[in-house]
Amino acid sequence: MSTTPDLKTVAVQEELPIVNDFLSFLNKSASQFHATAEAASMLLKAGFKQIYERNADDWKFAPGGKYFFVRNQSSIVAFAVGGKYQPGNGFSIVGAHTDSPVLKVKPVSNSGAADCLQVAVEPYGGGLWYTWFDRDLSLAGRVIVANADGKFESRLVRIDRPLLRIPSLAIHLSRGVNEEGFAPNKQQHLAPLLATELKAALAQQSQTQPEAKGAKAEHHPLLLVALAQELEIEPSAIRDFELCLYDTQPAQLGGLLNEFIQARGLDNLMMSFIGMRALIDSERLAEEDQVRMCALFDNEEIGSASVMGAASAFMPSVLKRVHGGEESTFEPAMRKSMLISADMAHALHPNYTDRHEPNHRPQMHKGLVVKYNANQRYATNVVTAFHIQEIAKRHGLPIQKFCTRSDMGCGSTIGPILSAQCGVRTVDVGVPQLSMHSIREMAGTADTLSAYKLLKAFYEEFSALDKNMLGADM
Repeated sequence: MSTTPDLKTVAVQEELPIVNDFLSFLNKSASQFHATAEAASMLLKAGFKQIYERNADDWKFAPGGKYFFVRNQSSIVAFAVGGKYQPGNGFSIVGAHTDSPVLKVKPVSNSGAADCLQVAVEPYGGGLWYTWFDRDLSLAGRVIVANADGKFESRLVRIDRPLLRIPSLAIHLSRGVNEEGFAPNKQQHLAPLLATELKAALAQQSQTQPEAKGAKAEHHPLLLVALAQELEIEPSAIRDFELCLYDTQPAQLGGLLNEFIQARGLDNLMMSFIGMRALIDSERLAEEDQVRMCALFDNEEIGSASVMGAASAFMPSVLKRVHGGEESTFEPAMRKSMLISADMAHALHPNYTDRHEPNHRPQMHKGLVVKYNANQRYATNVVTAFHIQEIAKRHGLPIQKFCTRSDMGCGSTIGPILSAQCGVRTVDVGVPQLSMHSIREMAGTADTLSAYKLLKAFYEEFSALDKNMLGADM
């Protein structure tokens, strides 16, 4: 019998349970709306109670209670009230975001050229748009539907088959592309191909089309038919929609040892999943004297300035409502609180090692990355870094440090925004990854597990650790 190891499984046995759960979550999360719905499903299965911002009576909480609510179908906040919680005790918070750079369907998408039907799209966020060419794409998002009873409903939709494609230009017609680089014009070159006019005309002969308003319908009638068929409704019931393109290739393991997660949307659905799962699995809630919270926001990739984004009154309002005590106890509670801003980090690229600061080179499989920036593009300081590093040390979990080269710009996160808005101590962390903002990103399996263990331990141990931190104003 051969003693040769099975290279597909030898490296990932310990990580497989949490990694497989994440892959399942990711493959159901084709848009920020679907990711939020999947997070809600996880919480309901774990015994959390759904509440609603509109219902004042919902906002009465009991020690030991577990709750969540959704805003705009794209942001979600979950929290568990410690068994020993008293107003003024503070919060242990993990924050992440549900959105990723994508191509979004324009409000009027009916377009085309050269006898082809195309869908007009708008880039959302800072994507590596050249990676979207020659991929099998489809549509996901939400649709406003008129129901038979006269009411209206916002329903999620996802078409699982390759529906769209952005073809690249052949080398024969673009001879200098390999030397000069490929920089597609975002207005001209990103419109995906939906169908040819010839085939569309044949299909329309056997379809009942919704009536077009004006000289030209806002969207191709056959596109509305495809959405209606997916929702099992008539096309005329569609009132409007908010859709994005997504890559139909599923998230999967890759590499010689199956050690890499290869998928769309790792930034930032990986940290969203890990943060929510850590909250759900955290133990000893009966002994906890704080509120444990996980908040996943929309619109981080475009600055967070929206009603469901972090740069709004969203989080301060939530904290005040959950706090539940006199106003005089709220500010002390904020000083006892801590936020982990959990957003993916840049792993050292083997082909571009010069792009990293020489002493700060995070690598895959070597642990969660603590992110620093002297100009507060990240909110980490020595006190907040200490807390996360001390918890990691106690559990034997690896930690890495990152800051950008001094001659390069630095990205940012929800961390500085929420730190300033709420007056909460904050540390910025993330799992290291490659190909950030590509349509297919890459991260390590071991980091998924170690990050989960660390955030779970944060929920369970921060309050006690903070009480042992001496200082006038920590």
